[in-house]
Amino acid sequence: MIDAHFHSWLLSRGDYGWLTPALPAIYRDVSIADWQAQAAPHGIHAGVLVQAAPTEAETQWLLAQAQQHPAVLGVVGWADLLAPDAPARIRALAASPKLKGLRPMLQDIADPDWILQAALAPALQTMSDLGLVLDALIKPLHLPRLLTLAARYPALKQVIDHAAKPDIFAGQWEPWASDLAEVARQTQAVCKISGLLTEAGPKPDPDAAQRWAAHVLQVFGEDRVLWGSDWPVLELAGSYSAWWHASWRLSASLSDAGRQALYGGTARRVYRL
Repeated sequence: MIDAHFHSWLLSRGDYGWLTPALPAIYRDVSIADWQAQAAPHGIHAGVLVQAAPTEAETQWLLAQAQQHPAVLGVVGWADLLAPDAPARIRALAASPKLKGLRPMLQDIADPDWILQAALAPALQTMSDLGLVLDALIKPLHLPRLLTLAARYPALKQVIDHAAKPDIFAGQWEPWASDLAEVARQTQAVCKISGLLTEAGPKPDPDAAQRWAAHVLQVFGEDRVLWGSDWPVLELAGSYSAWWHASWRLSASLSDAGRQALYGGTARRVYRL
């Protein structure tokens, strides 16, 4: 089994603008070994390491971590997609075979149409040409933009992180549910059921996100959903074990092939692991 979304960070690196002492549950150094200690008891021995800082320096650091740890099958990094030399920067990062995708932190950008600006075309086309995944760290209001993006770059692989982060604590359903279904219907995007428990408020019931996760599985189907922990951010809401068990209960309705896809097969295919 593969954890398609986890993090590692070193506070002294100093480029995690969002990670402050105001988040005491996760304000600490987190190593690959720390993640392995959480994941291995559940039969998960490989994963995709995802960026947490909007710097290419962090991407290089993550790639170095991946080289040292065979359990890290791939890295989703960050690059300055607006840089005049963005295509060259992307190609340089992609010289590492463990770079599988890039993730602009769209949820933190004020303009929801940022990803659609013409200045990004060279970078996005380069990603498409190289087979790199665009990990979409988005909120529900961004979902219609993914339709436009897919029409412009039909070969660009899109992975929706955390099912677009619906506000589960507030009970947000529409238009998230309909917009997500439309993205599933009109594009080849895949979706991660990760990070959902964190959207369900402080210390929620482990099954609090089940309705939303079930909708993801319903609209995307068994072969277009990836399981991820989003650990250690997950610890803002609950434990690795609690989220794994809640997800496993949800996946009981899947076929054997569907479960294999959710817990590894789709990640291998989409990220070329």
